Amino acid sequence: MPAVTVENPLTLPRVTAAADAVARPVLAVSTAPGGFEGEGFPVRRAFAGINYQHLDPFIMMDQMGEVEYAPGEPKGTPWHPHRGFETVTYLIDGTFIHQDSNGGGGTIRNGDTQWMTAGSGLLHIEAPPESLVMSGGLFHGLQLWVNLPAADKMMDPRYQDIRGGQVQLLTSHDGGALLRVIAGSLDGHEGPGVTHTPITMIHATVRPGAEVTLPWREDFNGLAYVLAGRGAAGPDRRPVHMGQTAVFGAGSSLTVRADESQDSNTPDLEVVLLGGRPIREPMAHYGPFVMNSHAELKRAFEDFQSGRLGTVPADAA
Repeated sequence: MPAVTVENPLTLPRVTAAADAVARPVLAVSTAPGGFEGEGFPVRRAFAGINYQHLDPFIMMDQMGEVEYAPGEPKGTPWHPHRGFETVTYLIDGTFIHQDSNGGGGTIRNGDTQWMTAGSGLLHIEAPPESLVMSGGLFHGLQLWVNLPAADKMMDPRYQDIRGGQVQLLTSHDGGALLRVIAGSLDGHEGPGVTHTPITMIHATVRPGAEVTLPWREDFNGLAYVLAGRGAAGPDRRPVHMGQTAVFGAGSSLTVRADESQDSNTPDLEVVLLGGRPIREPMAHYGPFVMNSHAELKRAFEDFQSGRLGTVPADAA
């Protein structure tokens, strides 16, 4: 970890918060519980226990792995429906194949991202390729759910295939952090992901002892999830470590810092930074459907059962 990197970050554009930026305090630090998803692959529920007012427009995020599979062990998800939101699958290590009933699909590996807008609804499947099932190997990634406003919930589905080489690479003022902008904008630099709900998604690698302070939109919330390593968040340097989420309060800059000493198998602090403009609409969420009312949830289940969300393609493996 990670797959997308550069030999010398100082060759990249540098990002620095304004001198008069207001530092965002850390309101809370939450530890993700473990669980299992799909056919049984291990996950950490990154947002479990966090009040939705601090998450909006994000719904949930799972850290998938990090796990070293033996031959025959790699697992995925069976065909299942979605409606009313977007799923973002960011793969750090390994290979995953996506296919959906709307014709979208592809293979992601080592730094790639798949961005699926479910909108009015579809069926999809995510699974490791047969070669990985046979050989086993390392698997590690994230899946993030982003809500859609009521006006866009029934839009046509869309699929984006974002290669790791397309992400916007930046660095901090002293080169101590490598910033991968997957979606949204950071200090005027745009990531490749096209979003309906305005968000920013960044994977940052922060070297031991380094600190990075980024300009952050005041109309966005702020979250930092630690994929690996140990560090601190906010001006008060609240300790955070792997599997924890820091929830930031209001302000115009966001700070994370890596501890001087890291584990031998985790040389740097690896953290995902998220921000989005809250939708502030009623949310009715059950299983694979995220709508605005219980009546809309009921309709989603009825549409799924009647086949109106799509059918499994005849050539599906």
